[in-house]
Amino acid sequence: MDSRQSDGIDESGTFPADGPLPGIAIYPGTFDPLTNGHISLIRRGCEVFGRIIVAVAGDTGKTTCFSLEERVDMAAEVFAGDPLVMVESFRGLLVDYADQRGVRVLLRGLRATSDFDYEFQLALMNRKMRRHIQTVFLMTDYQWMYVSSTTIKASARCGGDVRDLVPDKVYSRLRERFCSCAGQTA
Repeated sequence: MDSRQSDGIDESGTFPADGPLPGIAIYPGTFDPLTNGHISLIRRGCEVFGRIIVAVAGDTGKTTCFSLEERVDMAAEVFAGDPLVMVESFRGLLVDYADQRGVRVLLRGLRATSDFDYEFQLALMNRKMRRHIQTVFLMTDYQWMYVSSTTIKASARCGGDVRDLVPDKVYSRLRERFCSCAGQTA
């Protein structure tokens, strides 16, 4: 487990793990890359739960554009100095990771009804494996309904301007990754 903390979480760099942690939710994902839609959901999640652990998944079955370390680094850079957000990587089952962290709430975002079927299946499987872990869904803010990491990468790969859809630090990484390969000026 790779842990990147924001200032102010605690001296040891982790949240205490003595039983369930009230006021903390895990927001898991591939974050390949982190988008402004993700950030909006994380900020809103902090308003509901107090603190959010952004759990960057290493075992997703997806072919990623950025390595696990790069994805963790980007998220950690974006949330540096935010005492309410902690960024970590994890491998294996999300429910195992949640148990290790002592967290009983998983936060998931829904953009449209098309997300619901997939997210509902995941939530039910997680619930089957760990009855004490709850999944809470937040609707994506309307301005990010059409944004996904997949469409961001596809647009950036073809030279599209995605600077308003991702944090500046992520935009720089996308430009480095795609412009150097394609000789384009995203």
